[in-house]
Amino acid sequence: MSENSEFRFGAATGVGSMPGGDAREAAKTVTGSFDDFPFLPELPSRGPGADMIGRTAGMLVELYARVEPSGWRIGDRPGRDTKRARAWLGEDLDALEEFTQGYEGPLKVQVVGPWTLAAALELRNGEVALSDPGACRDLAGSLAEGLREHLDEVRRRIPGAQVVLQLDEPSLIAVLRGQVKSASGYRTHRAVDRQAVEATLRDVVGVHRSGPVVVHSCAPDVPFALLRRAGAAAISFDFSLLTERDDDAIGEAVEGGTRLFAGVVPGVDGPLSDPAGSVMGVRTLWRRLGLQPGLLAKAVTVTPSCGLAGASPDYARKALAHCVRAARSLADNPE
Repeated sequence: MSENSEFRFGAATGVGSMPGGDAREAAKTVTGSFDDFPFLPELPSRGPGADMIGRTAGMLVELYARVEPSGWRIGDRPGRDTKRARAWLGEDLDALEEFTQGYEGPLKVQVVGPWTLAAALELRNGEVALSDPGACRDLAGSLAEGLREHLDEVRRRIPGAQVVLQLDEPSLIAVLRGQVKSASGYRTHRAVDRQAVEATLRDVVGVHRSGPVVVHSCAPDVPFALLRRAGAAAISFDFSLLTERDDDAIGEAVEGGTRLFAGVVPGVDGPLSDPAGSVMGVRTLWRRLGLQPGLLAKAVTVTPSCGLAGASPDYARKALAHCVRAARSLADNPE
């Protein structure tokens, strides 16, 4: 993290997914909402290939995936599903490039991390890649190569951007606990050794040497210490799922310079509290941990609790604007 310690994150951003299927509209909304920390929107409602697994599968190098009734399965050659995923990603990059002309500052892009990908992509026998350590290694290597190409493309299109890479790992806890179900559904795949999980994450994180990496998980019991050891400069999580069991790990993370992406704004339609109310829990946590109030704005980026794909377009716009106002409240009144 030392090389990224002076990196200036924005005070608020989104998680990744947005509602609808119009790439230009999504890019316009995101760049209009966050003038100092936009992100590359994902639009999964367009269908297979725009979903998080299909989108990342389309980035893989020398591995290809196609849609089967049971999900995404690794195949021998690029087919229409791979081509569709790549076309939609290109469309999204075109739109973001259009609305970030002259932009300089942090810009976040999201891909599925190696363990969630291994828990979702099926091998030819129908079992997920997680069932085969060799397949996991091949998948992580292919992802790393694809990521290098993707990050180079983003930097080429938006030369003023300081690219932040987010690895989405919603299945990480299930992988660590042996809770990923087999194809039959009658058993689960054995837990992966924590050191192996950490080493693979470290290899993928290490691809992005020119900027920080955020790991996002909206599941309970986020393994803060493991992610920090793997090189994550920031950790993104659903704040409502924290318990006091997480206090020590969060305190150590903040004191160690890890940034927290606190998901405090609901990701689905509903009433929004006042901005100060949205970050009240963050202030309470800070006091409980005995951390300096002045650290708050330096250590926390405010986000929705998870992606906004399930929200209405109107609510999504309001939620992003609310994140900005909540972050301002945190900075103006840290105590």
